[in-house]
Amino acid sequence: MSLPKDGLPAEQVLDEIRALRTADHPTHGGRLFAYVYDPGLDGLDDLAMAAYALSAHVNGLDPTAFPSLLAMENALVGAAAGLLGGGPATVGNVTSGGTESLMLAVKAARDAHPEIERPRLVAPVTAHAAFAKAAHYLGVALDLVPVSASALRPAPEDVAAAIGSDTVLVACSAPSYAHGVVDPVAGIAAVAAAAGVRCHVDACFGGWTLPYLRRLGVQVPPFDLSVPGVTSISVDLHKYAYTPKGVSVLLHRDAELRRPQYFAYAGWPGYTMVNPVISSTRSGGPIAAAYAVLRHLGDSGYLALTAKTLEAVRELAAAVSRVDGLRLVAAPESTVVCFTADLFDVFVLADELAARGWHTQPQFAYADVPASIHLSVTASVAPRVAEFGPDLAAAAEAARAAGPVALPEVSLDVPLPELLGALGFGDGIPERMAPVNALLNAVPPDVREALLVDFLGYLQRPAL
Repeated sequence: MSLPKDGLPAEQVLDEIRALRTADHPTHGGRLFAYVYDPGLDGLDDLAMAAYALSAHVNGLDPTAFPSLLAMENALVGAAAGLLGGGPATVGNVTSGGTESLMLAVKAARDAHPEIERPRLVAPVTAHAAFAKAAHYLGVALDLVPVSASALRPAPEDVAAAIGSDTVLVACSAPSYAHGVVDPVAGIAAVAAAAGVRCHVDACFGGWTLPYLRRLGVQVPPFDLSVPGVTSISVDLHKYAYTPKGVSVLLHRDAELRRPQYFAYAGWPGYTMVNPVISSTRSGGPIAAAYAVLRHLGDSGYLALTAKTLEAVRELAAAVSRVDGLRLVAAPESTVVCFTADLFDVFVLADELAARGWHTQPQFAYADVPASIHLSVTASVAPRVAEFGPDLAAAAEAARAAGPVALPEVSLDVPLPELLGALGFGDGIPERMAPVNALLNAVPPDVREALLVDFLGYLQRPAL
């Protein structure tokens, strides 16, 4: 894109954006089971955007200049602490998302031990990939604890065996993203505490629903700051708190644990930089929008939304169990329904669901954990569940009739445009992704990573 010489009328620019948005998956309506979180409430988007606009130009770099943002951030942290077992000493910060929250938890643990030359992080293989990203960025070695395909969660004794003298942090999930399984946090935190090591609970995905699920009668194991040995926990408000994107909260049990999270630098002629999070300049828009949504929905609103989500989860799981050849990878423990196919190709099934207007998230096989379809279930799904069951059955029948997808007969060593052409990429992403997913599922993880890096780099090129 080149800049127009004289600028365009505002409505024309908005029309351009509207036209571009027609290619996107629907963010509302309960048919997209990943990436976005829709409560299905009229007027909530308008409230959030109005609050966003009020604070979009406020800069979180200096809270003494913009105390409104400091007050709203502290309010969000307080709400999260109250929900997640925090006490009077609990402190925290708002970050841009779960990845930043996890990176800062790793940074705080690393920097609390400057005497350790090669710090290490212990995490189950089911932990979010953001832990691997944090370890990579921060120069921390990653020690992965295996899980079985039946349990999908680590045993505390295996975590204990992985802890060494250079371990600075132990991580666990509540729940894990891929399968929605809650790790044995109490046992893991106990072995971490016995070793004198911090324990972070990644509740980015489920932290805003698990407390409400417990109040609705679901058996939720202990997982938050009320558990002895848990030193920090993270929760994304832009997931099940239903705020606009860009808001997560990282909590520490006390201020001393948080202190290494900060970055300060006075060795230059400008202002002394002091940052609690990775960004320096931070727009107040996302924080104000989150503040408005939380204040508007309140405790009773979130309880009602969680009840609707729980109903949808149970009905979706039942729909899966009714289809011959499908089985749940794990019994639902939170807001995830994850299933696999034993009699037909799961990637073909995902395509057949997409053809019927249901956009799911295929997941590749890992060790002895099979390839699967992941559904992140939100409150907006509840009114659509009755439609999903028959479509799932029809999609399964079509996948069974189609048979397994044939791997593309193409060398991975050819130039990327030629490879993409062989995979069906012409002027855009093909409607049927099963051949692509089958190929990615068949290659080793490091090859998959390289292919996807090249593919994303191919897409992210400006039209000059």
